[in-house]
Amino acid sequence: MRAAPTQEDIRRQNLGALLRRVHVLGPVSRAQLTAGMGLNRSTIGALTTDLTEAGLVLEELPRGTAGRGRPSLVVRARSRRVYVLAFGVGVDRLVAARVGLGGVILDRREIERPGGHFGVDETVERLAGFAARLTESAEPEARCVGAAASLPAMVARDSGELRYGPNIGWGTVPFGARLSDAAGRPVAVGNDGALGALGEHTRGAAVGLDDVVYLHGDVGIGGGVIAGGRPLTGAEGFAAEVGHMVVNPDGRPCPCGSYGCWETEIGEEALLRGVGRAGTPGREAVHSAVDAAARGDKDAEEGLRQVGDWLGIGVANLVNLLNPRIVVFGGTLRTVYPATAAQVRSRINRTTLPTHREHLRLRTALLGDDAPLHGAAELAFAELFENPLDFTSP
Repeated sequence: MRAAPTQEDIRRQNLGALLRRVHVLGPVSRAQLTAGMGLNRSTIGALTTDLTEAGLVLEELPRGTAGRGRPSLVVRARSRRVYVLAFGVGVDRLVAARVGLGGVILDRREIERPGGHFGVDETVERLAGFAARLTESAEPEARCVGAAASLPAMVARDSGELRYGPNIGWGTVPFGARLSDAAGRPVAVGNDGALGALGEHTRGAAVGLDDVVYLHGDVGIGGGVIAGGRPLTGAEGFAAEVGHMVVNPDGRPCPCGSYGCWETEIGEEALLRGVGRAGTPGREAVHSAVDAAARGDKDAEEGLRQVGDWLGIGVANLVNLLNPRIVVFGGTLRTVYPATAAQVRSRINRTTLPTHREHLRLRTALLGDDAPLHGAAELAFAELFENPLDFTSP
């Protein structure tokens, strides 16, 4: 039998819960914390004092409180003093950011290679270089409490090993270990779709909703699922590879070895081929194709209509399977979905169960291309929330 939690266990859990609440909600008063966490005022006071002494939060008087009696102190995250490093690996883009407690991007570095790829060695070297410069630019008393990277590939949950990344041309790679060695600190690694879902659930279009499907468009199609407020990971961490749902068994070959996978019908290559612009890959090419359709280009309109129909088929399948409250379109799908919303909605109305679509929301990612980056930051902060006082003031 599992031992009952000790008083120290409960205290640690409460410290983490309070700090995470401030991290997610922003500046919040002691009174609001008391009401929201169901703890008494003296307990909240003791917890905020501990976090203040650890250098994680500040307590200050609310503005405009003169003459109103004894005001409740406001608790604020020390964003510039406590930060993580978040890395994003895309098919043609590498990005790194210093993200302060509270989710504030304090500094970032980025490099793009439209139509090209970054090899494993170059990716590790450039991200490690970004990490060094981001750390150097931090305030002298600031400290890094974690690091994590987002990858457009299948990543083993426990080892951080990249197992399959055809769209970036990588095979099995111990990426987490390699980047950790190069950066001089442990780096957690996750799939970009899963981390995009985490980012949008924490700070984007899905805030306050506990059942979420996030779709990330790029050369391929990735996805992430939040079910009952928790990430759906699968046995090994490979869940929600939605781009490899077979929607057209007689369709085109997929790099995974199958035929008619969803990404062969709605991915970047399929879209550009459908609008007669094959051979010009990249996000800008997708934006250009959507603009051409909006201006009345008949080929672009027809190609986009076909992509929208296949997009709707896949979304309808996911809605029937997972019963989400919201589907969020990220990456290039943030541009494609608004232009194909009529086809998507039509498919959903025809093929999903009425009970599943009654309260369904379809939204584009509020965090834009940075949704996976924000998710990586949340992954990096996770250890801090497990035991905040392990990270004491320097």
